[in-house]
Amino acid sequence: MHEVDQNTENMLRSVLAYAENRLRMSPVPLDKGTLAIDELYERLDGVIRETPRPPDEVFGVYTSVIAPSVISADSPRFLGFIPAAPTKASLAFDMLVSCASIQGISWLEASGAIAAENSVLRVIAHEAGMPTTSGGCFVSGGSAGNLSALAVARETAKKRGATGRLRVVVGSDAHSSIVNTLRLLEMDALVVETPDHRLTADTVRAAVPADAQNIAAVVCTSGTTNAGIIDDLAGVGALARERGWWFHVDGAYGGSGIFARSLRPKYIGLEQADSFILDPHKWLFTPFDCCALLYRDPELARATHTQDASYLDVIHTSTGEWNPSDYAYHLTRRARGLPLWFSLAVYGLEAYRQAIEVAAALARQTAELIRAAPQLELIREPDLGVVLFRRLGWSAVDYDAWAQRLHEDEVAFIPPTKWEGETVGRFAFLHPATTLDIVREVLARTE
Repeated sequence: MHEVDQNTENMLRSVLAYAENRLRMSPVPLDKGTLAIDELYERLDGVIRETPRPPDEVFGVYTSVIAPSVISADSPRFLGFIPAAPTKASLAFDMLVSCASIQGISWLEASGAIAAENSVLRVIAHEAGMPTTSGGCFVSGGSAGNLSALAVARETAKKRGATGRLRVVVGSDAHSSIVNTLRLLEMDALVVETPDHRLTADTVRAAVPADAQNIAAVVCTSGTTNAGIIDDLAGVGALARERGWWFHVDGAYGGSGIFARSLRPKYIGLEQADSFILDPHKWLFTPFDCCALLYRDPELARATHTQDASYLDVIHTSTGEWNPSDYAYHLTRRARGLPLWFSLAVYGLEAYRQAIEVAAALARQTAELIRAAPQLELIREPDLGVVLFRRLGWSAVDYDAWAQRLHEDEVAFIPPTKWEGETVGRFAFLHPATTLDIVREVLARTE
């Protein structure tokens, strides 16, 4: 057994005490960057050197320099981008997963961890209405999930006889990772302009004739990042079947809404997906970084992603094995699905359903407040947890100044966004502890 020296003992005490204190925070403070760029680098310069430093000294740099310069995405006052709200159970178990140093690429090395992850994937597939034979793995985030799924779509199209440079049908509001992924995969995006920012079967039919060549797939979004819009999953999914296209659904942000009973009707058609992703580090309250990637037919993914090397032969010899390395472009991976497994089991699905409902209800209530404010204008009814609004008479400079003051006063982190070329305000609700009083406090600053 390795002996633990005194420095290590001190380091463990300090780190675990800090972690426990962080886990006990309720609510988590918003925080903000307190150091200028030059000062930040100056404070970090020379910390790493040829000779060792006492762990507590280095840890002091983290607590005094690094931590205060990070905005807490898990604060109920973090209302920009897409927030995070990991449960205490998932955060604590994430520490355990790291301490266990699990190499989660193969059944040979981590069958228990992978079986637990797969049990979570089965729950997600069930909620999505996908077949019980669906399967996949956990990857780092939505971009990795989209890349892995569309690589399978490309290879499947080739095996079906497609030749030449392939194309993928996407809506104009598709996530930026989709177009970037297609460039990396040497496929072209056939962008369908969507007047209402929602991809529908009718808009696809109008833009893509039935005899169009080299179409490998169509991508729908179940919850656009900017506005939370859910595409016409039922219509586009049926059209994909009709035309023999792969049907991929990017639910990185909004896909978790399938767990909320009030939102479930919005996802009708998702059950037709050939591949589907959602990010538990968003609306399933899990630490960064975690994306669930599911395939209707996992064997197609396995045929695409399985890596062949003499030193990997041993992981492909067992009957019934399930190697996460066979279902995405990765090899080395941590068992990032385990914190979600632990948290789901500890709190139960019903608690998750209710937590998602809280954010959706808050979005609807916020829309009512905006409608009632004479200086504000609601841009569109919220589908999920995102609310876009306009402050009449404001320019981009005004929005930026407003957002900066709110952050400086630690009222909220709520950067503006663009909507049809115009700078507007945007609430992104996810944290179950965000209250309507916080919303009123933010909106009061627009008067």
